[in-house]
Amino acid sequence: MVTKVQVASAESVETGVLIVISSEKNGDVSPLSPSGAALDSTSAGWFSEVYATGEFSGKPYEFAVLHRAPLVKAKRVALLGAGKTLDVRKLAAFAVRHFRCQAESIALVVDGASAETASAAVEGAILGSWEQDHHKSTGKRENKIAEFTLVVPGGDLAALTAAADRGRILGESQNFARDLVNEPGNLLPPRKLVEAAQTMAKTYGLECDVLDQDRMTQLGMGSLLGVAIGSAEPPFLVVLKYKPAAPKSTDHLALVGKGVTFDTGGVSIKPADGMEKMKCDMGGAAAMLGAMRSIAQLKPGVAVTAYIPTVENMVGSRAQRPGDIVTSMAGKTIEVLNTDAEGRLILIDAITYAKQQGATHLIDAATLTGAIGVALGAVHTGLFSNNDPFCEKIMKAASDEGEKMWRMPLDDEYRELLKSAYADIGNIGGRAAGACTAAMFLKEWVEDTPWAHLDIALTAYLDEQKPFTAKGATGVGVRTFTRVAMDW
Repeated sequence: MVTKVQVASAESVETGVLIVISSEKNGDVSPLSPSGAALDSTSAGWFSEVYATGEFSGKPYEFAVLHRAPLVKAKRVALLGAGKTLDVRKLAAFAVRHFRCQAESIALVVDGASAETASAAVEGAILGSWEQDHHKSTGKRENKIAEFTLVVPGGDLAALTAAADRGRILGESQNFARDLVNEPGNLLPPRKLVEAAQTMAKTYGLECDVLDQDRMTQLGMGSLLGVAIGSAEPPFLVVLKYKPAAPKSTDHLALVGKGVTFDTGGVSIKPADGMEKMKCDMGGAAAMLGAMRSIAQLKPGVAVTAYIPTVENMVGSRAQRPGDIVTSMAGKTIEVLNTDAEGRLILIDAITYAKQQGATHLIDAATLTGAIGVALGAVHTGLFSNNDPFCEKIMKAASDEGEKMWRMPLDDEYRELLKSAYADIGNIGGRAAGACTAAMFLKEWVEDTPWAHLDIALTAYLDEQKPFTAKGATGVGVRTFTRVAMDW
């Protein structure tokens, strides 16, 4: 789908569907935008009439369509409800999803659009075009839309076009992450995730290094390797490096993503119900790969390296057992009390390696605990951090990019729950505060390095489609991580 910006009056735009955003009525304040009011005049009051008759009220995702409006070049004019709060990203996504089978081109009118708005609108259109049905032989939803235009009645075309291009890159990178997460375990084992990372790196000019089992053994990554021994698929640690041509900082940002391509739970096996969704247990890895794809194109002034530990957690005669003790790359021993708490075990060796490679700041993302869903549901991603300024930087980036995050506690008392009688630390802390003890486990290896951990267990995947997005992977985190790097 081609995306572009057009600075023009709404009525002059030639397109299949011209979409005008309108809000809910608020007392005597007109719900119509300036462009909506102008079109209302040319259409002999059609916009006002559909409000007056109750056919349209401006509620979110409500719409009314006028065919062949007078003095308007578009074939159809659609009035799209925004509700009380304007979210251009979601409205653009909804528009593409709604008209995808009906029109070859659509145009969204946004009065007074800023660069941020332009970026969000185009990004939303790209995200809305994504579907998860490419493995179907029949029943696919055809996408006829070949062109999406953001129409702005007045503004700096060059600046808006540059912002729209940024939105396109972010949307495509998020969809890249979503495609990876949605792939089933038989089609995306660790070696295939490695191949996807290598292909992306080559396409966008990133350095790529892949540590295989022998190299990780030499480095002493016993925690990571212990998770992988039950699978016939070998484990890997992928390292992707972005180096700015003109650095604006001596900092080095590390992005660490959990890449468990399928998680049975191991010997501590998961219930059968819902296990098919464990293909998404590499959502953190996918988010970091998507972020690196966009970072490589947008070129921030700070060095960024992604570390993607990728394994399968399977049941087999060689699989890790509850009660086993492994030694991490940092030399600390871990009693594996539950083999289903495996994500933290692969992350800590990647974190140690990132620190040895010169990382000054760390962000990890992982579908780590069901407990975070009990606390926050699928609305907010849980964010844990050992550094207030760094946490605030990430929270601001998330807010700017429309990704909801909520800071969770990381008090020293949670460390007490991880005590082991036989090793330096246990890999679980019991039922209470499961998301907090998981984050505290990671902190043991982070130490004083500024760090943030994002538990995306519930926000990485949607069980049901919404008006603005398909069911399945969300690609959560891609926009935030990119924004953190860009704003460094």
